[in-house]
Amino acid sequence: MARGRTPDDDQLDLFAAAPAAASPRPIEARRRCAVPVGPAADPAAPDLAPRIPEGIRLGTSSWSFPGWARLVYDRAATEAELARDGLAAYARHPLLRAVGLDRTFYAPIGAAEFARYAAQVPDGFRFLVKASQGCTFPSVRAGGPVGGAWKPNPRFLDPAFAADAVVGPALEGLGPKLGALLFQLPPLPGPQVRDPAALAARVEAFLRALPRGPTYAVEIRNRELVVPAWGEALAAAGAAHAYVVHPTMPPVLDQAEVLPLERQPSLVVRWMLGHGRGYEEARDLYAPFDALAAPDPDARRQIAWLCRRAAALGRGGIVVVNNKAEGSSPLSVLELARELARPSAGAQAL
Repeated sequence: MARGRTPDDDQLDLFAAAPAAASPRPIEARRRCAVPVGPAADPAAPDLAPRIPEGIRLGTSSWSFPGWARLVYDRAATEAELARDGLAAYARHPLLRAVGLDRTFYAPIGAAEFARYAAQVPDGFRFLVKASQGCTFPSVRAGGPVGGAWKPNPRFLDPAFAADAVVGPALEGLGPKLGALLFQLPPLPGPQVRDPAALAARVEAFLRALPRGPTYAVEIRNRELVVPAWGEALAAAGAAHAYVVHPTMPPVLDQAEVLPLERQPSLVVRWMLGHGRGYEEARDLYAPFDALAAPDPDARRQIAWLCRRAAALGRGGIVVVNNKAEGSSPLSVLELARELARPSAGAQAL
């Protein structure tokens, strides 16, 4: 079974060094030319924002995409500029009140780095932090991430490692701006999902051993695990099922039939990938992510239903959208906001 990088996003390191300037006095040249990127002016967004259900925050997976000029940002900028300065502008967009933080999936980061993110956004903004694959992947490469044979991962579902490397730094650095910590299990082979109840019990024990306080969510990529026993285990641990739009999973309303919102502490939705495409194929087709290249109105309607239902139940929540879902996550958020602004009475029952 492949256990390589899961390319939910090509999120850049905010703290990577900027390229050296050609000027003989590069620091002064940067000071003269540094004009932080600002938010784009979208005339529709201020009218739509108040019509999003109370407590529901929409956002995207990452923010460092040059193709978002005039969609999110007021001017063209490089990936490096947006990685360094784009989050503050992103967070001023009326519809973008959350963001997915995916770099933490590839390697844990410290509390100081989380705090740097938190300092760039307003108080009502929330982060959906993806936990390190070090505690969610059952196998690792013996020779490191790019070589060697696969071997069992001793940190798989290890609550001590997760508490020290994931939960503690995120909670310390982000404080109340931590919306949820997401543990994503990879697609698991048949032998590991033949007994969903056994795996659910192990995940429940893991979640129960974590520090109390944050909202925890678990995302799965096997439709075989969408069974009542899975939902019962998460509910017993006080964790949320992360509803995910992905080709390996049933539609989100089918997930909600088995794993209902009534049992979730919070709504967590990730609209990742549609139309049966893989990440690389979608990336190549949709870059530079400035247009809705592959609209998916059915997925949009289903996510809107979940948002309305969560609001009717008094639940808050986070919905993040990937560029690979429809081609441009900011435009997907805009269309989702329009869907949510439409009158609807269909959020009471499936």
